[in-house]
Amino acid sequence: MNATTTTLTNAQRIELFRTLVRAMALDRLMMHLIRTGRLVGFYHEGGVALAPGVAAGFFLTREDILLPHYRAHGLAHMLSKRVDVKLYIAEHLGRSGGCCQGRSSFHASFPADHVFGSSGNIGSNFPLSVGYGFAAKRKGLGQSVMNCSGDGSYGSGRSHEAMLMCANWKLPVVFWCEANGMAQHSSMKQLFPGPNISALAGGFGIPAHIVDGQDLFACAEVAQLALAHVRAGRGPIFVECRTLRAQEHSVGGLNNEGITPRDPALMRCWREQRDPERLAGARLLEAGVLKESELSELHTAADREAEALAAACEALPKALPSIDELQSGVYS
Repeated sequence: MNATTTTLTNAQRIELFRTLVRAMALDRLMMHLIRTGRLVGFYHEGGVALAPGVAAGFFLTREDILLPHYRAHGLAHMLSKRVDVKLYIAEHLGRSGGCCQGRSSFHASFPADHVFGSSGNIGSNFPLSVGYGFAAKRKGLGQSVMNCSGDGSYGSGRSHEAMLMCANWKLPVVFWCEANGMAQHSSMKQLFPGPNISALAGGFGIPAHIVDGQDLFACAEVAQLALAHVRAGRGPIFVECRTLRAQEHSVGGLNNEGITPRDPALMRCWREQRDPERLAGARLLEAGVLKESELSELHTAADREAEALAAACEALPKALPSIDELQSGVYS
């Protein structure tokens, strides 16, 4: 079903927009760093698909558990959850002051913020979300689990097992699907026999909502609704945010569907006409919530923040751990 509209205050709209502008500025920064050879590892550009991530983290408390999507390496999700992303950028730069002492690239961990790391194993988030949800329900402290992933990850059998167990036990888990239509070089048309990935939820009796992933405020409204649902003890809920990966899977790779290059006109159309930052900014101007000068100030501040973060992180010493230090983190 389509999302039921909730009401956002003007202050919330401004802060959501500010966070999206900051997230997109940081995404551009990461692209600049990797293209100039300063980033350790690799990077999966967010581009015009960052609005769902901002919305996913915005209404979470520090105690709520977040499993961020890897697109833009979860920067939008963590920024909106108010995680200190300076530590994360330092980690990408291989600095000892990073959140994992410069050893992990984008497999970061912020335990104090209830972001417990990530994995390159697609679908690994699903069994973890069951465990976190079970613990949250048993402790009874009102925690929720925001489980973010792409539509391609729902080809994993673990997604079905997780939805079944969450539904059976009425666990407080939001299945937040950022449906960009691609799973690396395969389109969802090839991988799923239907137009809506959220149709999977119905088989487990989980309510589902579909929202335009380019509409920042619509995504935020349905995130608010979804969290209210799980916090009320009504079990899991599924949200499908429809967006598009308007570039290659990871920087330097091919932007193909199978062996065929994806339509460059479609990519250009989404970047020019479906940019969530431009769409949200236009709505704030039209509603008189912000002035043109205030929009400009927000963009300038975000660009300066990104530049300052890069300079501060690059000033940190490079991580050069000894063999003993490296082995201290190995448990088997």
